[in-house]
Amino acid sequence: MSMLFSPVSLGTLTLRNRIVISPMCQYSADAGRATDWHLIHLGHLALSGAGLMFIEATAVAPEGRISPDDLGLWSDDTEAALAQVLESVRRHASTPIAIQLAHAGRKASTAAPWAGGQQLAPDQGGWQTLAPSALPFDATELPPLALDEAGLARIRDAFVDAARRAHRLGLDAIELHAAHGYLLHQFLSPLSNRRDDRYGGTLENRMRFPLEVFDAVRAVLPAGFPLGVRISATDWVDGGWDLEQSVAFARELQRRGCAFIDVSSGGLSPLQQIAVGPGYQVPFAERIRHEAGMPTITVGLITEAAQAEAIVAGGQADLVALARGMLYDPRWPWHAAAELGAQVEAPKQYWRSQPRPFAKLFRQG
Repeated sequence: MSMLFSPVSLGTLTLRNRIVISPMCQYSADAGRATDWHLIHLGHLALSGAGLMFIEATAVAPEGRISPDDLGLWSDDTEAALAQVLESVRRHASTPIAIQLAHAGRKASTAAPWAGGQQLAPDQGGWQTLAPSALPFDATELPPLALDEAGLARIRDAFVDAARRAHRLGLDAIELHAAHGYLLHQFLSPLSNRRDDRYGGTLENRMRFPLEVFDAVRAVLPAGFPLGVRISATDWVDGGWDLEQSVAFARELQRRGCAFIDVSSGGLSPLQQIAVGPGYQVPFAERIRHEAGMPTITVGLITEAAQAEAIVAGGQADLVALARGMLYDPRWPWHAAAELGAQVEAPKQYWRSQPRPFAKLFRQG
């Protein structure tokens, strides 16, 4: 039996297989509200046969958006728009759906990638960014405003409010975004956090705000509801956040009831030097899995079914997530199941589509 297509539990949620669709920003919202694009995008990915699908990084406050076109979950309007999309998707797909809640911090207020991706000044449709310290991501950018304790409380409460909305929408899991150089990651890394109060300096202090956000969100969700965290295991910069600190952070999360940790890397500094190659982030997930004792999701240039199977079967990670590869091939789980002799869920309208050699590919009934 394929390990990639075996069940796995995250808290009280049991997944049919270990293939995850990563959260992928679409830059297609209207003032934070989901649009028809989200219906099309999420609808077709929900029919892929993956075990779990993440909605993209979803801002918990307007100033926490990466771009003016980012999805949000901070108001009744943004909640209602996402509810409409989810109602349609669920009508035709049984794939569990999770959401990634995020605040971009100093990396907010930028144009969409296809519009250049540069920082937008307030007179260009942007806004004042926020961060642990008044250090811009790039020297050419306007500096962020260093958050005071009232600002920290406001952002913590915004994560809590968004989590309540996500649970009310019936989403199956929540992931807090503490990776890729966004706000919670900015607190963790000594490169972006130069505070001299109880939220900066030592590792314990730098972890304090992300852990406070986790604890506050965990407190408003039912026992066993899957709440996880995405981290960058390393900044890929000397003197920055690294794997040793990630293990310590993961251990603290595990003690607090974290259901899973989604292990990525980089994104905090333009000085990063990333050694890219197939499965290049898998060793990070493996180390955290063994030393923190919680389910891990691994990502990064995982493109082949046999590669994903070997990662899971070898105990390097519990789940494998795909992003760009899933956009390029939205039926990747079907093809992986065919190669590995497994079965996937598929809508009955597609049951007659499988090639003759894979007549038993789809689980029916």
